[in-house]
Amino acid sequence: MFVSFEGCEGVGKSTQLRLLKEYLEKTGQRAVYVREPGSTEISEQIRRVILDTANTAMTDMTEALLYAASRAQLVREVIKPALERGELIICDRYIDSSVAYQGYGREMGAELIKRINAPAVDGCMPDLTVFIDLSPEHSWRTYRTEDRLEQESNEFFEKVYKGFINEIGTSDGRIVPIKPDFDKNVTSAKIISVMRERGIIK
Repeated sequence: MFVSFEGCEGVGKSTQLRLLKEYLEKTGQRAVYVREPGSTEISEQIRRVILDTANTAMTDMTEALLYAASRAQLVREVIKPALERGELIICDRYIDSSVAYQGYGREMGAELIKRINAPAVDGCMPDLTVFIDLSPEHSWRTYRTEDRLEQESNEFFEKVYKGFINEIGTSDGRIVPIKPDFDKNVTSAKIISVMRERGIIK
């Protein structure tokens, strides 16, 4: 099974991934954990290029293609082999981030981004996508990290959020929005409950 986690900046996604990992380890359930872009030697090199603040001349199309290239490497090197072995994959961001950030945030169009990524994902779509549903306006982010995407405007992140929301309705139930609670453990319990209902974990 394949589960991806999505959300805008500062919604507690990293915390929820950590809590899920702790739960799975405590209950003796194994999983492979990956992040996008990254998690292979080549994909991590591409990540550094994408997020480097010195790359101000990068075009939107270049950015979109670099994300797809990183994804193609991860799918072929890690995700497909793990799924073929019958393992559970937990991925921090996947194609929905490209659709939201480049398709809506960069206004390149969701369908164009999906076409660009079709050969990259090679049929490997998540069985479940957990979307931590918190708008940028209500984000818990108190600072911005030093990467190129984080330096974008509030208007950009609002478009990204609206993109995620739009995609929920076209996902045939794959993308499940989870409203985060101030108590991180309450949010974690919601996520675990959804994953149990889908038969992904115990």
